[in-house]
Amino acid sequence: SSGINAEYGDHIGTYDFSTIESARISPLARQLFRIDGVTRVFLAPDFISVTKDDNEQPWNTMKPDIFACIMDFFSSNQPVLLDEAALDNTSAINEDDDETTIMIKELLDTRIRPTVMEDGGDIRFVSFEDGIVKLALQGSCSGCPSSSVTLKNGIENMMQFYIPEVLS
Repeated sequence: SSGINAEYGDHIGTYDFSTIESARISPLARQLFRIDGVTRVFLAPDFISVTKDDNEQPWNTMKPDIFACIMDFFSSNQPVLLDEAALDNTSAINEDDDETTIMIKELLDTRIRPTVMEDGGDIRFVSFEDGIVKLALQGSCSGCPSSSVTLKNGIENMMQFYIPEVLS
């Protein structure tokens, strides 16, 4: 197989890098940050999302450099993530999660995350306390103008429909 899955190895989840320093576990992300104007790199098992600074050069001048960087990287056979990339950004169930939190995480993983990932992003569970679910949008979704509408109308409504304990 080819593409990002070939080099992603056993790593699960997504990785969102907002600085070159935070990208220490990803040789690919570090190389992409060397391109002028790149402000964020988001990696998932089957796609890469690159965010640029609004005040820098236009996409049409950056795109060839980004494409060449990705192609050169994959032809080098380096891993996308180093072995110390033991970060767990998934909604893994913990033994101390209550029944409602487990249902929230399962709903996120089965219904919500796949849809958000189709748009080049991801959504991560942060917490559930006093009826309020806290989530983090990553990748292209983190700066998207419609992300608040997505959270409020789509995700909140679905959570409240399936899990009555969710208030907001």
